[in-house]
Amino acid sequence: MEKELSARERQAIQTREKLLKAGKEIFLENGFQKATISQIIKRANTGYGTAYVYFKNKDDLLIVLMEEVMEKFYQVAERSYQPRTKLEARQLISEQVRLFLSCAVEEEAMMKVVKEAIGSSPEIESKWNSIRERFIERISVDIQYVQNNGLAAPAFKPKLVARGWFYANEMFMWDYVKGENDYLMDDVITHLTNLYMDGLYV
Repeated sequence: MEKELSARERQAIQTREKLLKAGKEIFLENGFQKATISQIIKRANTGYGTAYVYFKNKDDLLIVLMEEVMEKFYQVAERSYQPRTKLEARQLISEQVRLFLSCAVEEEAMMKVVKEAIGSSPEIESKWNSIRERFIERISVDIQYVQNNGLAAPAFKPKLVARGWFYANEMFMWDYVKGENDYLMDDVITHLTNLYMDGLYV
């Protein structure tokens, strides 16, 4: 049985949510570099002392918003991956690429803020690197699985392949976010999948 929250605890949750909502609005309106913690506090209609209880700066606040956005991506990365044939593996990989890139397009506005922040905040860059490593670790587990089951060439080092595979997907993801990708998404998905499957699988 869950403990009922006190009035003080409910107030704390509401205040934090108000700051996150205001932060998202300000980031989307002004971008990361032009956004200020003062703008966020004013939009949330909270006091400075209260705001700093929850977030030490705008970087800290954006990290929480990043995690909320990345939850969609994590769900894609952590889908069950236990193919019994190369054809089934190809279908699963293709679907994962599609969902990953589609998430980026759906979250384009916030991902633009994240991209800008990565280039200007060591704290955000460090957070992105940890997010990246989470994906790479999951991919390496999937590669190890198909190697153990005779579907992929055993000579490849899973973590090395996983890193290269994620970087390829990440590059196209940022291109779509920045509006710099002239290729049809279906073509990107097909080529990425073929490159991966034909290189790794037997």
